Amino acid sequence: MKDKAIVIKKVIKKAHVEEHGGSWKVAYADFITALMAFFLLMWLITMVSPEKRARVAAYFKHFTIFSESGQSFMDKSSEVFNESGESSKKVPHEMQGTFNVKPEEFRAVLGQAINEKLSDIKDQIMVEVFDGGIRIQLIDQEGKPMFDSGSSKPTPLAQRILAVIGDSIKYLPNQIAIEGHTDSVGFKKFNYSNWDLSTERALAAKKELEKNGLDSSHLTKVAGYADTEPLIKEDPSDPRNRRISVILLFPKT
Repeated sequence: MKDKAIVIKKVIKKAHVEEHGGSWKVAYADFITALMAFFLLMWLITMVSPEKRARVAAYFKHFTIFSESGQSFMDKSSEVFNESGESSKKVPHEMQGTFNVKPEEFRAVLGQAINEKLSDIKDQIMVEVFDGGIRIQLIDQEGKPMFDSGSSKPTPLAQRILAVIGDSIKYLPNQIAIEGHTDSVGFKKFNYSNWDLSTERALAAKKELEKNGLDSSHLTKVAGYADTEPLIKEDPSDPRNRRISVILLFPKT
């Protein structure tokens, strides 16, 4: 037994590096980075105005590497991100009509614009969703009219409201109708009635909206209804019956 050689066998255990590598960590890190970028993008979208979102969407919708090669998105940043009137450049006509939203979504967007820009007179603006569209109504109050008595010239109050509405709807592809309404108080003016007055006020509202970017090709109707459709039915002479209605028609889905 003493003469037998002692054999020592060394067994080297291989590390399980290949079996349990770290490549999954790289993939996981990429996923988390992409997820963070997505939520950052969503946050940024909610922080800009609807008009700017529409311009950005229009830019990317119509961008093509063949016709825009050598140009950067930032080259048009002033056109895309500037507010109305801040740049001499305008969004091309073919880019309009790309901000497609549902009625409830647009009501929320318009409501935000009204709260931000017209908070002192928001009680004179009604926005309601009905089957087939949205109705925006500019309503008179005692001492705060949209038009002076017997006049079809918009007051500064009406001009403010129509400017915000026009700026909010100018990129929408929807068809639009404009209606004028009066109260039941008649006129002593010869050969002139509430029919004439309501129609002329609807036309004046149309011109104000066009001044603020509305494409007249989207108009389907501009009409006056005199006092035939009162808002306050129990009191036809109520000043709130004097109003302008801007109706956006949405295709039924």
